[in-house]
Amino acid sequence: MRVATWNINSVRTREARVRDFLSRSDVDVLCLQETKCTDAQFPDFSDTGYEQAHHGLGSFNGVAVLSRVGIDEVTTDFGQPGFDKDPAAPQEQEARALGVTCGGVRVWSLYVPNGREISDRHYTYKLDFLDALASYAEQEHRPTVVTGDFNITPTDDDVWDPSFFVGKTHVTPRERAALRHLEDAGLTEATAPLHGRYSYWDYQAMRFQRGQGIRIDLQYCRGITPADDPEPWVDVDERRGKGASDHAPVIVAYAPVEG
Repeated sequence: MRVATWNINSVRTREARVRDFLSRSDVDVLCLQETKCTDAQFPDFSDTGYEQAHHGLGSFNGVAVLSRVGIDEVTTDFGQPGFDKDPAAPQEQEARALGVTCGGVRVWSLYVPNGREISDRHYTYKLDFLDALASYAEQEHRPTVVTGDFNITPTDDDVWDPSFFVGKTHVTPRERAALRHLEDAGLTEATAPLHGRYSYWDYQAMRFQRGQGIRIDLQYCRGITPADDPEPWVDVDERRGKGASDHAPVIVAYAPVEG
């Protein structure tokens, strides 16, 4: 089963790109993040042969799964916290998580909070979100693939210039420890072979043209094994051209689940 994760940065703006990717990529499951629309506004991809599920509450966040191997057991809650910039206001869950079952595999499309700044409450929210994910992973023993924009670089090799990020989020020891906590909970990073290859390039300062990217789009698995051939890859071509997202799809081929 081939699974792709892609922060699409507005699915309505890039519907044609999603359709083109589905037609040429031969993926079984495509997980999207930052769709930036409500469920009613999400495009209808049913004519492509893919079923779809979407969780969106407005013009921010939003996650989706497109699958040609079925969609069942749809949920938006793994126990994650909510957030409001006002600590006295109700901390409502945002549209950052969508879990479905595809071909017998539990698949999650996640848009992990950015964190903004280390001193911001959003940073604590990010860590709490990942802590809840680890708690969920400890309890989930079915074949599982957890994908998405994690907004964390696993190592300094996954950053074009570590010195540029000193004092910033995405690279802090606490964030990277949260990723290790996922592995302690039983998940394995299926995209680990991509160390040093980037999946996100900021629109500013010609980062893509200069090769100045970071690797923050990840896949973790449990009870299902990444195939040896082909190895995980980043579809860098999707970052090229007019109207591209600032992320590229990251694809992993998994061996069939036994039994």
